[in-house]
Amino acid sequence: MASATDKFSGVQKAAIIMVALGEQFTADMFKRMDQEEIRRVGMAMSNVDSVNPELVEELLKEFLGKLKSELGPMIGGDATARKALQMALGAEGAAALMAELDRAKEPVPFERVKMVDSKTLAGFIRSEHPQTIAVILAHLPKSKAAEVVRQFPENLQYEVVLRLSTLDVIPPGIVEEIDTVLQREVLSTEGLEAKQLGGVEAVAEILNNCDKTTEEHIFSRLEEDDPELAEQIRQLMFVFEDLMSVDDRGIRTLLKEVRNEDLTLALKTASDTLKSKILSNVSERAAAMIQEDLEVMGPVRVSEVEQAQQKIITIARRLEKEGKLVIGGKGAEDALV
Repeated sequence: MASATDKFSGVQKAAIIMVALGEQFTADMFKRMDQEEIRRVGMAMSNVDSVNPELVEELLKEFLGKLKSELGPMIGGDATARKALQMALGAEGAAALMAELDRAKEPVPFERVKMVDSKTLAGFIRSEHPQTIAVILAHLPKSKAAEVVRQFPENLQYEVVLRLSTLDVIPPGIVEEIDTVLQREVLSTEGLEAKQLGGVEAVAEILNNCDKTTEEHIFSRLEEDDPELAEQIRQLMFVFEDLMSVDDRGIRTLLKEVRNEDLTLALKTASDTLKSKILSNVSERAAAMIQEDLEVMGPVRVSEVEQAQQKIITIARRLEKEGKLVIGGKGAEDALV
């Protein structure tokens, strides 16, 4: 027979016990946890409104092997968590962590949409106005948005990207209305706040994740209708050949994190200049092996090469954000002096 405690995760069980045993016990436990453990347990505690004594007894039996005391209902898990965090982390640390926990409890816009496969989602929303589609895509991870864009007809691809590039602050009422429509179809998410969405940076990230054909088609239309916007987006995009603008030290830093098979495949369609730059930053033996692998490599799908290049691009962009390499050509403020 299933236990009453089976429906709770380990973190939830720990949170209930800590609420039941009080602030001092909780503070002592927090001192023995790392920051991530405190965050997870603290979030679970803040969601405990009341604790049933029978549940506490079952959990204590499970955790300790025997019942420690007769307990009445415990009210106010959120308040207990705040006080215990103050004792463990100090007022400032507790305030920062509780602010994070409060934000984490807020409904996430279009959360269920992220679980729907891209083809199905595209089918649900393709008949909506391009502006509406742009709002939805702006809430998705960029790779997911790119997959959805690929499913649209070419004209719709262009219309959506154009509107996404100029998307700014969205009033909560509009987002809620869009969300309500989607609820009837595939999800049940609500309660959204206005936030900065879209813009040319979002478009650049989405196009970076699109296949070459989709990217080139959208750019051809953009360059006809709005050359200035097209140039803004291009400047924010990063393609494999842009590695030419990375200095040798940055290239060596990058190559430390790239698998040899991905590098060889990515170089299949690279320019001779870029190949030379890459190979000059590895050992002579490694360069000879890569050259040999390239020479004996048979025909491969373009999509496989692009996928390998995209993996390296993703690593390069992460290293750039971490300040470990600089991708040139993005403006004088990025230059090293």
